[in-house]
Amino acid sequence: MTKPSATKLTGFSGKLTTWQLTAGAAAFGLVIAVGAVAAAGPWDSSGQRTAERDRAASQEAWGGADHAGRGPEGAPESAPSAPSVLAGLGAPAGVAPAPTGSAMADVLDPLLKDPALGPERSAVVLDVASGKRVYGKGAGDGLTPASTVKIATAVAALSAAGPDHRITTKTLIEPASGSSGAPDVVLVGGGDPTLTARKDGRYTDTAASLRTLAEDTARALKSRKIDEVRLSYDTSLYSGPEQHPIGPNENITPVSALMADEGRLDDSSSGPAPRAGDPAGDAARKFAGFLKDRGIKIKPDPGAAEASDRAESLAKVESPPLSSLVERMLTHSDNDIAEALARQTAVAAKEPASFEGGGKAVRAQLEKLDLPLSGTTFADGSGLDRADRISAELLAALLDRAADPARPGLRSVVTGLPVAGFTGTLVDRYPKDSPGTGVVRAKTGTLTGVNSLAGTVVDADGRLLVFAFMTTGTTDPTAAQAALDHMASTVANCGCR
Repeated sequence: MTKPSATKLTGFSGKLTTWQLTAGAAAFGLVIAVGAVAAAGPWDSSGQRTAERDRAASQEAWGGADHAGRGPEGAPESAPSAPSVLAGLGAPAGVAPAPTGSAMADVLDPLLKDPALGPERSAVVLDVASGKRVYGKGAGDGLTPASTVKIATAVAALSAAGPDHRITTKTLIEPASGSSGAPDVVLVGGGDPTLTARKDGRYTDTAASLRTLAEDTARALKSRKIDEVRLSYDTSLYSGPEQHPIGPNENITPVSALMADEGRLDDSSSGPAPRAGDPAGDAARKFAGFLKDRGIKIKPDPGAAEASDRAESLAKVESPPLSSLVERMLTHSDNDIAEALARQTAVAAKEPASFEGGGKAVRAQLEKLDLPLSGTTFADGSGLDRADRISAELLAALLDRAADPARPGLRSVVTGLPVAGFTGTLVDRYPKDSPGTGVVRAKTGTLTGVNSLAGTVVDADGRLLVFAFMTTGTTDPTAAQAALDHMASTVANCGCR
């Protein structure tokens, strides 16, 4: 492949080169200007990249599948995601010139000294094609990651359970006890926080439906000539405390193997919201109502119970594949999905599906990938726990693994990252004329006094890089975020040779 000409950009105000746009599009399935679309290659037969071209060229702020940002009224709420066009990930960057450490230090060292970044800070930039570090400051320091720990959760879950794994919610019927009473039906939670009880909405087309499960269960019961049951619900897949250590909070529902719509008490799909205190009980009561609507009498109200080994299957529904859940988790920084994925990792590793078991399983899985784990602590899967510790070195290594074309099972870690100025938690953080807009894809991390940013970027020469910037002790979150975004945009704007 012949590299198109590109002017080396050393300032911060220059426009993106055609090569940079093309490389970014080819690497990540995102096109941010119509002129770059033609150069990015043929569209697949499904119209995947055509859809991305049309959306990106409009310069609006909504994203791919489960990546929705805030689009204008009447705009589509979702669009195809990028994995199907990522077969050539890294190829354009592999033939572009690599940045040098000295040139990268010239542009990043002054920015890393910004007082807005607090007293503790670290930074790493890796070249994906070679796997070599081109910049590092405090690379191995274990700092509080906030939500960037979700990158580790995602890689561990995909590696342990596989990208095609689906989480099952099912109903079972206990064998007749010999009494003349109604038979026992058990609603068994498998750990799918996206199970929906809603009739319609942003995610109901892809999420497993509690209504569908009720319809199929009622049909199975009627085939057995049963029209009255005792209903219970089983959450025994999970163990340990349900309440996150931060306590009741609008950012996370008590972690249960059974919940509907993430336990949200409003019609939201992401972000803070009022949360159910008893998500399993609420889901079971909704399920009971759906059964009643289909002619099945419930007596009495559902209660908690564990299904026996002799129970027989009635019906089941399955979540979207794990790859889709990872994308949604990363784009929207979804804490409920993150904790569910940590527990899916624990289940796959035959560890207790708890906060402690999830952390142990995530660490063990990352050890298998030969990742740098010195100084790390996984106290939860979401990053809400301040006891979490992770290094910029590990974050960059995780992203480097996910961007490796030889590891397609991890690709949703890259495609799920928010796109600067376009999707998820970065939809409002990059102005349209920023060098990072549409080229930076990154997971944000924010707690009081903690700000981090880790992701991928195509530089001005078309080289694919991964970066991780972390800081603690910040006092002005807006200024800290702007400083981190400025660093990522500077890498995008730099040929650095």
